[in-house]
Amino acid sequence: MRTQSTSNETFEMYLKTIAELSDGQAPVIIARVAERLGISPVSANEMMKRLAEQGLVEHVRYKGVTLTANGRYIAHNVMRRQRLWERFLVDHLQMEWSGVYEMACRLEHATSNVLAEALSAYLGHPTVCPHGSPIPNSDGTLPELSKRPLTSLRVGEAGCIHSIQPTTTDVYAYLDRYHIVPNQNFTISEIAPMQGPITLEMSNGKVALGRSLAELVWVNT
Repeated sequence: MRTQSTSNETFEMYLKTIAELSDGQAPVIIARVAERLGISPVSANEMMKRLAEQGLVEHVRYKGVTLTANGRYIAHNVMRRQRLWERFLVDHLQMEWSGVYEMACRLEHATSNVLAEALSAYLGHPTVCPHGSPIPNSDGTLPELSKRPLTSLRVGEAGCIHSIQPTTTDVYAYLDRYHIVPNQNFTISEIAPMQGPITLEMSNGKVALGRSLAELVWVNT
C-alpha cells in the first residue's frame, strides 16, 4: 500500500513536471509528461485523472493538461525548494553543476516550507538556480523573464544563453563540456535543413547542437 507521503511526492513530481514543460502556461501533451518521468502514457493518463479530481489540473481535449491556480502554486513551491537546494549544492558544497538537478529533486520532497525559507535566507535569497532558471517566490509566483528558445533564432542572430531547461545529468554534463551554460555569448552560424543541427559560434569555437538539445537552451537576444 502506498503511504500518504509517497502519494504526495508523486503528485508533486507530476505537477512540477507539467510546470517545467509548459513554463506554467501552455497545455502539455500527456505523452511528454510520461516521457520526462520515464513511465507509460497509460499510467500518466491515470494520474492526470486523479489530479483533475483533486482540482490541480485541467485537461484540454486534443491539447493536453494545464495547471489550475492551486496546482500551479504547489508546483512552484516544489520548484522553489528544488532550485534552492541546487544553489546550496553548487555554491556551498562545490558539487558539479551538471549533477545537482537530480539530487535536488530527491531533497525537495523532504523539505518543509519553514526549512525552505531558512535555506533561502542562508543563501542570501537567490533569484535563479545554477542552470539559470528563476526561483519561484515564497508566495508561489514565478518571476516573468524575457527569453526565447534557441530554436527560434535565425542564422546570423547573436545572443546570450539565459538558462538550460530541466533535463538529465548526462545531458547537463554534455552541454557543460561544450560550455553551453548560462551567461555564454554566441552567434548562430549555421542551421542545417530538414531539422538538422544548429551550429553556434562561441568563444571556445563552433558547437553543433541537435534540435532536441537546442530546445533545452533558452536565450536572451
